[in-house]
Amino acid sequence: MRAVDMWLLFWLLPVAPLMAQEFQKAPSAKVISQQDAEFDKVYSDHVNGELLNIYSFNHTVMRNKTEGVRVSVNVSLEQKESPVLFVVRQKEAVVSFQVPLILRGLYQRKYMYQDVGRTLCQPQTKNMSELQVFYVDVSTLSMKNTSYKLSVSRVDNFVLRTGQAISFNATPSQPQYLRYQFPDEVDSVIVKVTSPSAFPCSVISIQDILCPVYDLDNNVEFIGMYQTMTKKAAITVQKKDFPSSSFYVVVVVKTEDEACGGALPYYPFSQGQPVDQGSRQKSLDVVVTPALRNAYVGGMLFCLGIFLSFYLLTFIIACWENWRQQKKKKGLLTPVSTPCDETASLLGKQKVCPGSFCGSPQYEGYGYGSLDNHSTTSTEAISDSLVSSEGTYGYTDRSLENLASRPRLESLSSVEEDDYDTLVDIESDKNVIRTKKYLCVADLARKDKRVMRKKYQIYFWNIATIAVFYALPVIQLVITYQTVVNVTGNQDICYYNFLCAHPLGALSAFNNILSNLGYIMLGMLFLLIVLQRELNYNRALMHNRASLEECGIPKHFGVFYAMGTALMMEGLLSACYHVCPNYTNFQFDTSFMYMIAGLCMLKLYQKRHSDINASAYSAYACLAFVIFFSVLGVVFGKRNLVFWIIFSVIHIVATLLLSCQLYYMGRWKLDTGIFRRILYVVYTDCIRQCSGPLYMDRMVLLVMGNIINWSLAAYGLIFRPNDFASYLLAIGICNLLLYFAFYIIMKLRSGERITFIPSMCIICTSVVWGFALFFFFQGLSTWQKTPAESREHNRDCILLNFFDDHDIWHFLSSIAMFGSFLVLLTLDDDLDTVQRDKIYVF
Repeated sequence: MRAVDMWLLFWLLPVAPLMAQEFQKAPSAKVISQQDAEFDKVYSDHVNGELLNIYSFNHTVMRNKTEGVRVSVNVSLEQKESPVLFVVRQKEAVVSFQVPLILRGLYQRKYMYQDVGRTLCQPQTKNMSELQVFYVDVSTLSMKNTSYKLSVSRVDNFVLRTGQAISFNATPSQPQYLRYQFPDEVDSVIVKVTSPSAFPCSVISIQDILCPVYDLDNNVEFIGMYQTMTKKAAITVQKKDFPSSSFYVVVVVKTEDEACGGALPYYPFSQGQPVDQGSRQKSLDVVVTPALRNAYVGGMLFCLGIFLSFYLLTFIIACWENWRQQKKKKGLLTPVSTPCDETASLLGKQKVCPGSFCGSPQYEGYGYGSLDNHSTTSTEAISDSLVSSEGTYGYTDRSLENLASRPRLESLSSVEEDDYDTLVDIESDKNVIRTKKYLCVADLARKDKRVMRKKYQIYFWNIATIAVFYALPVIQLVITYQTVVNVTGNQDICYYNFLCAHPLGALSAFNNILSNLGYIMLGMLFLLIVLQRELNYNRALMHNRASLEECGIPKHFGVFYAMGTALMMEGLLSACYHVCPNYTNFQFDTSFMYMIAGLCMLKLYQKRHSDINASAYSAYACLAFVIFFSVLGVVFGKRNLVFWIIFSVIHIVATLLLSCQLYYMGRWKLDTGIFRRILYVVYTDCIRQCSGPLYMDRMVLLVMGNIINWSLAAYGLIFRPNDFASYLLAIGICNLLLYFAFYIIMKLRSGERITFIPSMCIICTSVVWGFALFFFFQGLSTWQKTPAESREHNRDCILLNFFDDHDIWHFLSSIAMFGSFLVLLTLDDDLDTVQRDKIYVF
């Protein structure tokens, strides 16, 4: 024997008697009590640290019949420090749980339940009938006797049938799940779960036929698809996702309601408290309905057909209009023609030649700055008024006749706006012309045509560049969102209308994406219409440039191209948003709506203010600032008083600055002397003598605009709506509608008329907008609430069993926007044969 072993034996000999005494004190092996048990019988017994009870159950499993088996136990809460452990041993699974059952909630709150019920999964069998045995083991580590009650029963309504509802109750410690088998002719179904009460909050999960089934609050989110629920839940399930062509519908009641928008109850953090089972019991109804197989084909054909019909209708109208113009052109050509005659001949329109100068008796109307009817206004009177203002503007005698008769300069060496704009004589013309009380389009269309064409083409190229750089990251982000939803199965990430969400491939709601096709197709159609009008105009310019440049509203098509591009991008980004709609990407759906509203207002202003309209860089910079605030509002605007104060101040200040810009036609300066000049104007015009505004029409528009914008700012500051993006969009739409109504009214008051095509567009567009807004305000989902609360607003499909209310909003709003663009494009067609010095500015 080695020396080490000798030394070890030497040290162990003295303690050997003590070790023997300790082995004698150790407890003996557990007593195992096993008995055959029966279904639907309650076993009342006790267990302790030295006793293990085993119950053996025989269960016949048949291949063509599925039955559920449920184990229910009850244990007193007196021994909560040493709970009783129940282990169910089956052929292909082992399920274990302790009673009292401890479930954790938010902030690791512990909730204890003494009544526990678990449904056992049924293993598959290849035989027609097979006898299977499972065991229920009951044990504890407590040395005291612990009483319990055990019963095992069969679940009568365990299999879901298509179209048949099953009702049951569930609690956090007594979850329920049912099985559904796909029929041969069904490829996709919708699992609908409803409850009469919103709380307690619950979770609906779709899991494959595997053992064990995850049916507790702390593990239900491990596999499958799941979503929280208050009153409604709906999950679309496809047969291809389940190899066995069947799945489990698992219903779990949560321990707390915070996930569904409920309040957290008061709870002492020192120790777990027993929970009253009745207070957390929820009644539910489950029904499975098949999704129509041909709904996809019908939906896509309907969507394509309704928008391709606009292409066909446009082609028919274009052919008819071309035939009509060709017919009129032959009868209107005369040997001797004036510029108006030549323009009418080239454009195929009737001749409309008003008087010799703006404001003459032959063309009665209203001046830009007055609401009063001035049927006659002499050129000398206007000239005198301008000469009398020499002390204010510092100009010598410059009569309106000299300005009107001066030929327009044509830049031959440069096409840059600034090069032309900084010439001394043109700068002086600005100050004199823009302060005229009766202003005509000719006065604000004096710049080089090539310069202005290039200026407005930048609108299109800039928005095309913005669209590329904006859309690519958005597409990448929503693909990531959709991937996360598909991989994790968490359907609380996206706010769909789950009762009408038709998946296709990796997309969860293909119908919401398909319905945005109208924006893209109609935007492309509008671009084609604008291109055709530009080609016709350029072709007419080749025959007689001088006459066309003297008549009608100046033809600049760059902003129209930008509007059509913005409409197409709205469709693309709206589709991206509906891939996974939630509060973090809602600005994708509204960004180009801001663009559209801003471009429409710019186009309205550009019609009669061609030379002084904002540049593309300034316009897009302002729109970028709006989108920046939209993002800030989504992130920080939820009931944040400081943010709303800052935004309201900026909103009001911006409204005032824009009002000054519009009222004075850009001839004012924002510097340190602005307050002194304001006080001087108030003193001279309001205190010293009570005189009305010089430009009454502009003043009426701006006063109304300020009242509306100040009211919107006050509303936002008082109520602080959660949906800041929609609130910001409402501001833009209200200002656009106000300006558009003002333009229509002033056009009619100035003696102009609205032709047949824009009249029909206005009427039809107004009707379509009314129906579109009706469907928009149905509110099928809202990311301002929790996902469970949002699903309370879900509704079934109402069109072809494929499209819901929001899809119809997409259809109608795209048509309405297209019609609105046509109104802007054709509104002033009646002026194409009117000389520009006879067209009033307003």
